[in-house]
Amino acid sequence: MNAWLSQHSAALASAFRRLFAAPMSTVLSLLVIGIALTLPAFGYVLLDNLRELGSRASGVKQISVFMELGASRKDVGEIENRLRQAGDARWRFVPREEALKRLQQTEGMAEIVASLPRNPLPDAFIVEPENTEPAALEVLGKELASWPKVAHVQLDSAWVKRFDAFLRLGKLALLLLAGLFAAGLVAVTFNTIRLQVMAQAAEIEVARMIGATDAFIRRPFYYYGALQGALGGVLSAALVLGGLRLLAGPVGELAALYGTAFALQAPAASGVAILAAGGALLGWLGAQLSVSLSLRKFD
Repeated sequence: MNAWLSQHSAALASAFRRLFAAPMSTVLSLLVIGIALTLPAFGYVLLDNLRELGSRASGVKQISVFMELGASRKDVGEIENRLRQAGDARWRFVPREEALKRLQQTEGMAEIVASLPRNPLPDAFIVEPENTEPAALEVLGKELASWPKVAHVQLDSAWVKRFDAFLRLGKLALLLLAGLFAAGLVAVTFNTIRLQVMAQAAEIEVARMIGATDAFIRRPFYYYGALQGALGGVLSAALVLGGLRLLAGPVGELAALYGTAFALQAPAASGVAILAAGGALLGWLGAQLSVSLSLRKFD
């Protein structure tokens, strides 16, 4: 066990030495890897923020249930009991008097409301289901519309469908983009490792002559590729955080113009770890392919 650990420690130390031996080449490689990972990662963060913004938008994924004008307090109480028994949605009751008061406070509506002979607004319930999938919202809306003394159920299901379709399309585009850049990252690592093998051809031949195994020869290159990919992932996370910080001010000002408060959410520490691990995995894959092909000429 100690021999195994010492061999891997030596291989890791050798990978670090190779990184620092050519700092300019290392920096350029890390920039390429970091940018390749930044684009899909930044797109994912923006989509995640967009999803959060959509869920917080006023009226989005809510169902408005309007009672008949002639509905009594008993009828309202029956709807309340049905909503309590459902148990899978939050809801609140909006009395017709409160609705009229809110309408009166709206700019330009005070005189119009004052001229009305009676309150034309019905009692209403605002329902916020836990399951906000478009299909589930439509099913719930139809069920609510069938309840007694319910005059109308309002649900902007078309908007919800369009929003969800946009998010799905964005995810698919990001997957394709991530696949392309992952292939590019593997290619960069492949070429870098190939140059490393060519530069150390004499050392490899001597090592084989004195009995070094293939695993011993390959191990430092594997660590080099994985280490380079992991550092590129960390650089990518730093670029994403920097981009979010630059956009935070303009996004906040734009949200304020629409009367809301919204701040871009940065990825958690787990997101940084995923980027670093993903970069390490792709770097290892590129190194494995490169070493396997490059060492064939020594057979």
